[in-house]
Amino acid sequence: MEVEDLGHHISRRFNEDLERVRNSVLSMGGLVEEQLDRAIKALSDADSRLGLQVAEDDVKVNRMEVSIDEECSRILATRAPTAGDLRLVIAIIKTITDLERIGDEAEKIGVLAARLASVERPTTNYRELRNLARHVKQMVHGALNAFARLDTKGALEVVKADDTVDEEYESIYRQGITFMMEDPRTITRMMDLTWMARALERIGDHAKNICEYVIFMVHGKDVRHIGIKNIEAEVEQGSRRVESGS
Repeated sequence: MEVEDLGHHISRRFNEDLERVRNSVLSMGGLVEEQLDRAIKALSDADSRLGLQVAEDDVKVNRMEVSIDEECSRILATRAPTAGDLRLVIAIIKTITDLERIGDEAEKIGVLAARLASVERPTTNYRELRNLARHVKQMVHGALNAFARLDTKGALEVVKADDTVDEEYESIYRQGITFMMEDPRTITRMMDLTWMARALERIGDHAKNICEYVIFMVHGKDVRHIGIKNIEAEVEQGSRRVESGS
């Protein structure tokens, strides 16, 4: 069952149930994006209060995960979905887990940003870290767009972007080690920055995961752990099937 089959059901009530839960996922995603934006702003503006607020707001994300998970369990129990509908529910359950973990990582960034607000700032104002954050935010936004539109090609672009995020994280990590060796007085600050970069890298991984679920949802192919070239082949093959109507 391909993308055009998703969302068409004999029961109008069933269709409304699925649409409602999809919208809830997007609302949860929007809240997570706001968390990440505020966490990065807390770092850029040395705003400890904003950083701590991000941590406090994580409870809202956790509640949404529980609520959506319960709704998915109800759909599985009462509707017994099959084929594309079942893939949709499974993908939603997996997606909200990754969104909740993105929220957890944003919470870590907020706490670290609050701590860094009280120490001397480098002349670059954490330029490398902010650049990494920009790419990660683009990945999260792209993943949510791909989920909303069932856009496998958009999902593939996000999966590819993860390599750039990994490279930037490794660069920041190596730079941090160098600074700590040259000046032990920077150890505390550089450790916090390294942990923040690690949190951003993990957020990129979770965005990538969501995009892999989109491809599974649309084409019924599990593309985890198979490499970029194989994912590209699966997306291209699935797109040709949709265009041909087979």
